[in-house]
Amino acid sequence: MTILQIALLVILAIIVGQIPRGRQLGMLAISTFAIFWLQPNEPFVTLLFWLPVGTLAITLLCWALTTPLESRKWGENWSAVAILVSVTLLMDLNRVFKFNQIYTSRTPNLELALAALFGLALITILIISWQNGRHFFQIVALAAILLIFVIIKTPGLIHIVSEYLVNLRGADPADKTTPLTWLGYSYIAFRLLHTIRDKQSGRLPPLTIAEYFNYAIFFPSFTAGPIDRVERFVKELNAPLPLANDDWLDAGTRLFVGMFKKFVVADLLAFISLSNVLVTQVKSTGWMWVFLYAYAFQIYFDFSGYTDIAIGMGRLMGIRLPENFNAPYLKPNLTQFWNSWHISLTQWFRAYYFNPLTRAIRSAKNPLPVWVIIFITQISTFVLIGLWHGVTAGFAIWGLWHGIGLFVQNRWSEFIRPRIPTWAQTQGSQKVLGALGVFLTFNYVALGWLFFNLANPAIAWLAMKKLFGIL
Repeated sequence: MTILQIALLVILAIIVGQIPRGRQLGMLAISTFAIFWLQPNEPFVTLLFWLPVGTLAITLLCWALTTPLESRKWGENWSAVAILVSVTLLMDLNRVFKFNQIYTSRTPNLELALAALFGLALITILIISWQNGRHFFQIVALAAILLIFVIIKTPGLIHIVSEYLVNLRGADPADKTTPLTWLGYSYIAFRLLHTIRDKQSGRLPPLTIAEYFNYAIFFPSFTAGPIDRVERFVKELNAPLPLANDDWLDAGTRLFVGMFKKFVVADLLAFISLSNVLVTQVKSTGWMWVFLYAYAFQIYFDFSGYTDIAIGMGRLMGIRLPENFNAPYLKPNLTQFWNSWHISLTQWFRAYYFNPLTRAIRSAKNPLPVWVIIFITQISTFVLIGLWHGVTAGFAIWGLWHGIGLFVQNRWSEFIRPRIPTWAQTQGSQKVLGALGVFLTFNYVALGWLFFNLANPAIAWLAMKKLFGIL
C-alpha cells in the first residue's frame, strides 16, 4: 500500500467507526472496494478485475459451506449481498466512469460480469441445498484452497499459468516473464481454512454474510495480516470497543509509528540491505555483516510497520486486532522469538497442524520416543511455515533452519536444566546469560534470512562463506 492509499483508508475507517447504524455494511463496502483498488498493476490488466471477483467468490462459497440454517435467512443477508454486487458492478463500470486514478483495469462488458455473478449465485444456492450433513464439499473446498495456494506460491507453476494467460489473449511474449499476483490470497486462504476446520470440529459460530466477509476480507489486515480468529473478531464486530480520548491517541500513535517504521526506517534500510548483487560484489566480511543486519531490521520494520497500521485502522472502527510482533529480536531463545514474531501465523500452525499432529503421533498404538515426536513435529511445522511464504528451496531451507534450531534448543534445555550450576542461578549471571542468549538468537535468525531473502541456496551459501571469511 502507498501512503496515499493508507491515508484514504484511514479516513474511511474513521467515518465507518462513527456510523451508529449500518457499520457492518459500511465496513463491508470499503473492504470489497479495497480488494479491487489494492490489487497491484500487472500485464494481465483484465485480472485486476477477475482476481478480486475470485476472492469474493471463494469467500461466498466457503460461507455457504460453513453456515448453519439459521444464518441463511434472506432477511438477514440481502443487504450484504446488495453491497457485494453493487461494489463489484461499480468496479466493472469503471470503464464508463474512467476513474483511472482510483482504479485502472480492463474490465469485462456488463453482460459478462452479470453472467458471472448469476452463475456464482446459482452455485451458492446449490451448495447450500446439497451440503447439509455432508463433509464432502468441505473437504473439496479445503483441497481447492490449498491447491490454488500451491500454484500461486510455486514459481514454476505460476509461470506456466501466466504464460498460458498471455498466449490466450495474444499479448506481447515479453509479458511471459511477469507472473500474476493474487493480492491477499496467502492470508484469506488461512482465514477460510480456519473457518472450515472449526466448522468440522463444531467450534464455528453461526455467521451472516456480512460477518463472514468482514472477517475474511477486513481491509486493514487483508494484505499483510494479522490472521485473526473469527469468534474473537465477530464479537467486537457486533459490539465494537468504544473510542475514548485515550483510544484515539492509541490508534493515532499506532498509525504514525507504523508508517514511520515502513516508509522511513524500512525504506532507508532497503538501500543497504543484503541482496543477490551485493553477495556477488562485496568482498569485505565486515560489510557483509552490515548488509545482513540491515536486512534483518528492514524486514522487521517493514512487516511490523504494516501490522501497526492495520491495528491502528482496526482500532478506529472499534476492533482490536491481535498483536503480531513483540520485540522478537530481544528474545533469549528461538522459542521465545517465534512466540513474538508473526505471532498469528505461528499460532495458526500450532492450532491446526502442530497440536493435531502431536496428538495423533502420541495416540498411536506404538508411540514414538518423545525426542522423535518433537523432531518430526517441529521440523515439519517450520518447513510448512517456510513454504507458506513460497514453494521454493530457499524458503524450505529457511523453515528447516528454524525447525532444527528449535529442536536443538529443546534438547539442550532438557539436558542442561537439571545440571545448572549454582553460580548460573544468581541474578547477575542470569542477566549475562540472557544477554548472551539474545546475541546468539538474533544472529542465528539473521543467518537464516540468507535463505529467505536471496534468490537460491547457492547464493545464500556463498554469502554464508563470505560472512565467516571462508572466501
